[in-house]
Amino acid sequence: MNQMADNTGEETIEFGEMANSLGLMIRLAQVRLFDAFYQNLAHHGLKPGEFTVLWVIGLNPGARQGLVARKLRIKPAHMTKLIQRAVDKGLVERIVPADDRRSVRLQLTGEGARFVAEKKPEFLNYIVHEHTRLTDAEFRTLVGILQKFNGMEQTP
Repeated sequence: MNQMADNTGEETIEFGEMANSLGLMIRLAQVRLFDAFYQNLAHHGLKPGEFTVLWVIGLNPGARQGLVARKLRIKPAHMTKLIQRAVDKGLVERIVPADDRRSVRLQLTGEGARFVAEKKPEFLNYIVHEHTRLTDAEFRTLVGILQKFNGMEQTP
C-alpha cells in the first residue's frame, strides 16, 4: 500500500496507486505553493501567475498575446481577462499592428516596467523559499525534470 501522511500530526490517509500520480502530486504542490503565495505576496494585488505574465512580457516586449498564453498554458479567455486587469492597472499596453489587425502584441508600460523592477527581488525571494522541504540539489533536479516534462529547453 502507498500510505501518505503529511507531517502536521494528522491521521494517515490512503492514496493507493494515486500516490504515484504525477498529476495529483503536482496539484498538491501547486495548492501548497499558492497558499504560500497568498500568505506572502497577495498584498501586491496580484494572483499567482500574474507576476509571471508581467515578467514574460517584460522579457519579450511585443510578443503576441496568444503566444504568451500558449507558452504559459493559459486559456485564451482567461488570458484576455488577465491582460485587461493589467491594462486597467496601467501595467501593460496592447498594440495592434496595422498590418495584422487580428494580432495583439503586448508590452509593459513605463509603470509596468517600474513595478516589475521594484517587485522583482521580493518575487524572486519567494521562488527561493519554494523549496524549503528540499535540498538545493533536489530542487534543481525537480525543476530540471519538470522543465523537460514540459518541453522547455535550457538556455545558456
